[in-house]
Amino acid sequence: MIQLTQKTVTVIGAGTMGRGIAQVFAQSGYEVYLYDAIPKALDEGVAFIHKMLDRAVQKGTLNAEDALAIKNRLHPVRSIGEAPKCPLIIEAATEKPDIKTEILKAAQSRLTDDGILATNTSSISITQLAAATEHPDRFIGMHFFNPVPLMKLVEVVKGLQTSDETVKRTVAIAESVGKSPVQCNDHPGFVSNRILMPMINEAIFCLQDGVAEAAAIDEIMKLGMNHPMGPLALGDLIGLDVCLFILEVLHRDLGEDRYRPCPLLRKMVAAGRLGRKTKQGFYHYE
Repeated sequence: MIQLTQKTVTVIGAGTMGRGIAQVFAQSGYEVYLYDAIPKALDEGVAFIHKMLDRAVQKGTLNAEDALAIKNRLHPVRSIGEAPKCPLIIEAATEKPDIKTEILKAAQSRLTDDGILATNTSSISITQLAAATEHPDRFIGMHFFNPVPLMKLVEVVKGLQTSDETVKRTVAIAESVGKSPVQCNDHPGFVSNRILMPMINEAIFCLQDGVAEAAAIDEIMKLGMNHPMGPLALGDLIGLDVCLFILEVLHRDLGEDRYRPCPLLRKMVAAGRLGRKTKQGFYHYE
């Protein structure tokens, strides 16, 4: 059993995924340093975590004393340099390789000597990102799923140069925050999105081709395949811009037409209808 000697983590990115990751680690007893390059996003991320904890207290699933302790373990910082050196840094910024590379280069200085640098990317090559770091053997993918506090899976993605020791330590860390880590190797889309995104894309093609309305498509998949959520509603939850980006990566890197993004998906993204986060996607959200 691998011992976790220091329960401190820095999370970079306070958006949907970053704030969820930060909340999960804080709830599991970690001191969490949360950073975002956009001050407003950082403030909103912290406020959202506090709101979720307060809601849990109101529902009776968390007592007020524990909620306060979790809040006190969450430390927003205005620059990466404000965070102490940590044994684990998780990057959860936007899905753009150049932005992630810039962040990862800057974050290296805040790692302890044997620290692990992880990315929450859902599709970008771990090996490619690792090449920008000084210690690619200690770079790994930790792909959490939305909503992070509820979803058990963490896809632990091993890059070409990721050491076996880094994999073992990352698995132990994921288990320490109540997650179920499953290992896979670096490949476009990894396992989850290589299978999931073509399904969502095909559902969008069905809608575009007039096969059925959005609600009917989702209901057929829920009732017929026993899925808890239909593919169009799931696309809205993930973010249609994120779905488009992942499909573009799959289409480019695998070179197969089955990953070609549906034109309707491109239109939705161009129109700013990205799903739940913009209150409008395939469905309207209040």
